[in-house]
Amino acid sequence: LGGLAIFYGFIVSVLSFIEFDTGVKGILLGALVIVLLGIIDDVYQLKARLKLVIQIAAALIVAFYGVKIEFLTNPNIFSSQPTIPLGYFALPVTVMWIVGITNAVNLIDGLDGLAAGISSIASISLLFISLLASESSVAILTAALAGSCLGFLPYNFNPAKIFMGDTGATFLGFILATVSIQG
Repeated sequence: LGGLAIFYGFIVSVLSFIEFDTGVKGILLGALVIVLLGIIDDVYQLKARLKLVIQIAAALIVAFYGVKIEFLTNPNIFSSQPTIPLGYFALPVTVMWIVGITNAVNLIDGLDGLAAGISSIASISLLFISLLASESSVAILTAALAGSCLGFLPYNFNPAKIFMGDTGATFLGFILATVSIQG
């Protein structure tokens, strides 16, 4: 349950500095669902199928608050269209992205400091990108995530004194996935 420390550090920072728009509300509500799922999973060891269903529900919450992947950049540099609109596929692509990144970060949480270290690097990278793009809400979210990860790392390096468990790992993946869409 060490991931609760990451969540508390993140949520206190975010609630102190951010202006709430619809997308941010959806991200925070979905993150709360993910954290509650992580707590229950860390205590009772839930089945993978149930966890997947709840992760999909959290991703749908975010999508229904308007945080969706609505187009992809066209890889064909000779095309007259710079983007490919997803249309009806926006919702399933968004859900697959959020659930996929959430579980990818959870899977790398096998070594001391690995998930928190990679998540802090990713959030700092997204912080710089959001500052360049003048996305203030995304910048605050990524700065809060980087700070909470960096504050947790000294306790999670080898030999680890505390572990984040599914609570922290799925939370980190979920926030990275949703913030990358929002930005």
